[in-house]
Amino acid sequence: MKILKKVILAILVLIVIGGTALIGNGYFLYKEAIEKVPLKDKVATIQENESYIETKDLPEIYKKAVISVEDHRFYKHNGIDIISIGRAVVNDIKAMKLVEGGSTITQQLAKNIYFTQEKKFTRKIAEVFMAFEIEKEYEKDEILELYLNTSYFGDGYYTVKEAANGYFGKEPIDMTDYEATLLAGIPNAPSVYAPTKNPELAKQRQKQVMDRMVKYGVLTEEEAKRILNN
Repeated sequence: MKILKKVILAILVLIVIGGTALIGNGYFLYKEAIEKVPLKDKVATIQENESYIETKDLPEIYKKAVISVEDHRFYKHNGIDIISIGRAVVNDIKAMKLVEGGSTITQQLAKNIYFTQEKKFTRKIAEVFMAFEIEKEYEKDEILELYLNTSYFGDGYYTVKEAANGYFGKEPIDMTDYEATLLAGIPNAPSVYAPTKNPELAKQRQKQVMDRMVKYGVLTEEEAKRILNN
């Protein structure tokens, strides 16, 4: 029994040491990134893009669809969602690798503008520190706007304006409810859900978006069915 306790204690010590090292490395990666290019400079560069679009020029249903499927507690957290992270940690431990990140929209923005898409624990920790920095400097609507202007939608489209122009031949504000909810699901896996590549998979993803919108009370089941059948 004493040996078992010692083994458990040793494992816990190793976990603490390993966790501390990961956090330290993640913080170093965050500091290195933000010192190289300050956040305000990054944002200024993004806003200078000719395809940049303000949230007021986007359909309400599109914004609600994005929040529902990506981060439904977006307006309630301070950059990270403890509930989502807890669920992701459990799933990652079960898989013994980083399979789910629990990333908020703010964390995804941090990844889009500073880090790679590679799934590594150190990068995820750096992303958390950067998310706190972003939340400290910008309002929620500004963060959402920046996120939608830095997300990849497949087919070489790197902003929601480019995607609406390219996929539907129209400005974002003119998208139908069907088009808006279809577009909202693409950034999760652009190479898979791009409607020009896999139209059926894109529709399946759209259905997931709609299910989330119904689940969180954004749409009724009848409204969702009407949109999907148009």
